[in-house]
Amino acid sequence: MCDTLVALRNSTKENCSIFAKNSDREPNEAQLVEIYPRLKHEARTVKCTYIEVPQVKETHTVLICRPFWMWGAEMGVNEHGLVIGNEAVFTKEPYSKTGLTGMDMLRLALERCKSAEEALDLITGLLEKYGQGGNCGFTKEMYYHNSFIIADPKEAWVLETAGKYWVAKKVKNVRSISNALSIKREWDKASPRLIDHAVEKGWCRDDKDFSFAKCYSDLFYTFFAKGRIRQKYTQRKLEEKIGEIDFTYIKKIMRSHYTDLDYTPVRGSMKDICMHAGGTTRPSQTAGSLIVLLYEDLQLSWVTATSTPCISLYKPVFIPAGIPDIGKPKGTYDPQSLWWKHEKLHRKLLSQYRTYAPEIRKEVEKLERKLEKLAKELRDKYVKGEASLKELFEVTNTAFDYAYKIIEKYDKIVEKGFILNPFFNYYWRKVNKQALLNI
Repeated sequence: MCDTLVALRNSTKENCSIFAKNSDREPNEAQLVEIYPRLKHEARTVKCTYIEVPQVKETHTVLICRPFWMWGAEMGVNEHGLVIGNEAVFTKEPYSKTGLTGMDMLRLALERCKSAEEALDLITGLLEKYGQGGNCGFTKEMYYHNSFIIADPKEAWVLETAGKYWVAKKVKNVRSISNALSIKREWDKASPRLIDHAVEKGWCRDDKDFSFAKCYSDLFYTFFAKGRIRQKYTQRKLEEKIGEIDFTYIKKIMRSHYTDLDYTPVRGSMKDICMHAGGTTRPSQTAGSLIVLLYEDLQLSWVTATSTPCISLYKPVFIPAGIPDIGKPKGTYDPQSLWWKHEKLHRKLLSQYRTYAPEIRKEVEKLERKLEKLAKELRDKYVKGEASLKELFEVTNTAFDYAYKIIEKYDKIVEKGFILNPFFNYYWRKVNKQALLNI
């Protein structure tokens, strides 16, 4: 399960729009952060996760965050400032065993488009031509449809789908989406026969009775995903601060838990924005988080490149400057990768979260304030021709060095404790065994 949001420039203090997404996946489903350069292609097709589609002659430079085993990405931004995040949604339309995944469509759009509306038209065209489908679960089969926030420095769109049917609505000020259809009776673009199909299925009487979210939602899976609760929370938090939203406030939302005051992972729930896995009813956790400041000239991306943003450092990344080598984690423990180094610490903290998490968070936020000031100053200088790509890379490299030092420091301090919850303990013993991780 995931959460995605956007605040347009007219709603922020940052002189830019802000996009953010938490990507929730299985706890051993490591997520990669990668930059692919602008490329010219001779091949006629490109192999996505399950199917091939025609390749274009040239693709844009992209920064993407993706589950290690997929071709497509959960979220990303390209050199033109186009940024997209997707959400799993559960609908009454049948799920296909093959087709393009939502992540495939997202990456294809980032590689081929320059603006939000262009990406919207590409994704809907791909959807209607190839359909969406394929197993999106790592160790267990999981099929779903997709919704998206698609944004650029000037505008943003919400796109929601059900099979080959879709609706899209342009964002006015702020908007969030989660694991539930949210567009009801008002939209700006839609697929042909959207209402006719719902009427034929008996989901509504006529166009006056029609609501996309009501007619097309699978109520059972939507209820248990708790997406409506999370979307309502993030939307409210954004609306409360229209005109005052900044990077710090967005980070606070992405790190929030449903019961922040007395939160521990064992008491977590599917209502959390920063999610920690906890068993059959909570099999996902936040595997990575991305926040992008959408300036018109040079975007400033902030990545965790690690799970659980509540105890992770957001690191600044500039697409032209690149990122350091942080390993290529897979589904089992790899001590050479940043993602697994952090995840090992996170799992040791499960039993001592209240003891150490506030201390780590305080240290992380102090470093972020320093990095934010430095990164924004360098961005401004680079745009004016007064700073180099090397200097941009150095601030990114410094941030990742900070992250490694925090992890190493607390990995030595924290000892795994015992939790008085046999189901929680059994779940994590099983997950750790699958990951070949001994704690």
